[in-house]
Formats: sequence, structure tokens, C-alpha cells
Amino acid sequence: MGVAGGAGGLPGTSSEVFADGLLDGHVALVTGGGTNLGKAAAAELVACGASVVISGRRADVLSASADEVGDRCSFVAGDVREAAECERIVGETVARHGRLDTLVSSAGGQYFTPAEGITPKGWRAVMQLNVEGTVLMAEAAAGAMRAGGGGTIVNTTLSPHHGLVGMTHSSAARAVVEGLTRELAARWAADRVRVCAVAPGPFDTTSLRKYPEAIRSSAASSVPLQRLGRMEEHAWLVALLASPLGAAFNGSVVTLDGARDNWFGAWPSAGLRGEEGEVPTEERRSAPVT
Repeated sequence: MGVAGGAGGLPGTSSEVFADGLLDGHVALVTGGGTNLGKAAAAELVACGASVVISGRRADVLSASADEVGDRCSFVAGDVREAAECERIVGETVARHGRLDTLVSSAGGQYFTPAEGITPKGWRAVMQLNVEGTVLMAEAAAGAMRAGGGGTIVNTTLSPHHGLVGMTHSSAARAVVEGLTRELAARWAADRVRVCAVAPGPFDTTSLRKYPEAIRSSAASSVPLQRLGRMEEHAWLVALLASPLGAAFNGSVVTLDGARDNWFGAWPSAGLRGEEGEVPTEERRSAPVT
């Protein structure tokens, strides 16, 4: 049994923030669940009592991650870019556990390049994975959830919402997913299928470490909180959305970024730094101004 607590979201014995048994009897499917945020989310869901199936394209990675997360975690290898594969992944999950309560769509990806360097092929590849893959999985999961009386779909987008330099294609794709999240939430509400999204900012993941050194080294400085997100923090939010409270977030996009969405560039900006790097503070008047 795993938990997303500890360094890098490694497994433990119980959740650090939720009561034991929060998700007893719950069945969750996590795409992109073999690594990074997806793996951490799967571990936390298991720690809360859920049975979890993780999915991705690499069976060897999935197998190792499932073993690490614990006995209630299994895997199905598949490609979310293909409708038939999405149906198969969901079908395998239902065949094993009899139902599907939560889908966490963590599968996605992009590559770092200036906007003028994005080729039509590269644009289509990012859109196919991040947009089409998310929609195809949502449609497949919604069918299973309707049969079981409802469920929750948690999509993954990103912050900042004003776009990321060097990742214009991904920023556009994730904006599309947020629009679809709101649309599907309204369309499927009568079926008790809830749809929401999480928009994480810079997190300390292996994916971040593959980007150029200048990007990696400046990532934390762009966050007013002055640190990268921890994977267990994302996992806790996913578990909350999978809980009974999750229905209230239908149609919501929850930003989890240490206020990164509010700023562009390093924090504090050069214009706000004092002689020793501090943010100057205005002296308050002794009496309020009326």
C-alpha cells in the first residue's frame, strides 16, 4: 500500500493528510501513472484505500511502479491516443474491479522549443497526446461510470495560464483541455459524471530535469512561494477530488502552483528588490486613512 508522502512521492503505509479508509472500495484509473505526478497520485489513492490501475505505454515502467505502490495497484499498458486502446484500458479496469469511480488523466507531454521552432508535425503530436488523448479517455471512462452510477474525471492542465515561453504548443493544448473540462462537466452532470481539472505549476519531477539547465535552475525563482511543488501535494489534491467532496468541484480548474499563475519571471522581480535583495516594505501610518 503506497502513499505519495516522503521524498519524491515514495510509498509509505498511510496517507499523511487523510483519514484511513477515505476511499475504501473505490476504483481509480491513472493514465501516465508509471512516473512523476501520475505515480504519486496513484500511490496516494492506494494509501486512502482505493484499488488503482495505472496505465502508460511502457509495460516495464508500469510493472515496476505498480510493485512499488503496493498490492492494490496493477497496470495496463496502452496508448491513450487511440480510441480502441482507451476503451480497452477502461474495460480491463472494470473487468478486474467491477467498476470505475475515478479517472485521473495524467498522460501528456511536450518538448521545449521556441514558438518559431514548432513544426506542424510537432504541433500535431502535442495536440494528439494532450487533447485527443484526454478526450478519448474521458469518453471511455464516462461510459463505464454511467453504468456504475457516476464517477469523477480529473484532467491535468498546467499553470501559468498566460502561457509558457518555449512551450506554446503545450500551453495551447492545455487551454483546450480546460475548455473541454467545463463543457463536459455541464454535459455529463445529469449522468452523475463529474469532470474537473488540476493545473499544476513547476513541480520537482524527472520531466523538469530533462529541460535545459537554464530552465531547470530558474524554475523555482519564478514561483512566489520560492520553491518547486512537491509531488505529494499534487497527489493530495487528486485524492481530495476523488473523495465525496470532489463532486462540488464539477467544472472547476484547480490551480496548484504556489502563486506562479500571478507572475511572469523571477520573484521578486528586479524592480522590487532592495539593496540586499529584500522586497521593500512601506511603513504603515499610525492611524488608518479615512
